[in-house]
Amino acid sequence: MKFPDNIEEISTLKPNYLGFIFWEKSQRKYCDDSIIEIPKNIKKVGVFVNETIEVITKRVEQFNFDAIQLHGNESPTFCKSIKELNVEVIKAFSIDETFNFDNLNQYQDGVDIFLFDTKGRLPGGNGITFDWELLDNYKLEKPFFLSGGIGLTSVDAIKAFLSTDKAKYCYGVDVNSRFEKKTGYKNYSKLRRLKKLLYED
Repeated sequence: MKFPDNIEEISTLKPNYLGFIFWEKSQRKYCDDSIIEIPKNIKKVGVFVNETIEVITKRVEQFNFDAIQLHGNESPTFCKSIKELNVEVIKAFSIDETFNFDNLNQYQDGVDIFLFDTKGRLPGGNGITFDWELLDNYKLEKPFFLSGGIGLTSVDAIKAFLSTDKAKYCYGVDVNSRFEKKTGYKNYSKLRRLKKLLYED
């Protein structure tokens, strides 16, 4: 999220989380000094890529984040340090056929939720879906978000995925680029449609 009016509008859909990107190279980078008030039951997430603990700590204090999403090459030790800030830690991993899921074992103590995204040119927001069959290799009991190029045309595939054993610990879906009117500005009608198709139909 980036624009105050859009944050307010999307908040009425009652998403579980709203993300605010603080990666300098992102066109979706959040630039304001504060975030408008949103309902308490929506978790505010600060998204960082290979940032320092000092900067993340400052942002947690400034914006009162409920969760921090780490979308770079952060180590297990780094994740534990962020968890000590009393925030939920979401660690993203870029998935392709070469990804070794055994590497996730060392992150278990410092991460609350994994996020599986598509390996692409950018750390996230590439608008590309990875092969969800690869999640057959996920053997942990840690919840995860499914991410990477999810749009309205993905609904049937998501429902099919959620009916499989590999989705046992799927905590939710993370959406971004395919639900934008412009970079950083989310499309209310598309998100409302997604919510209806996934949870109400």
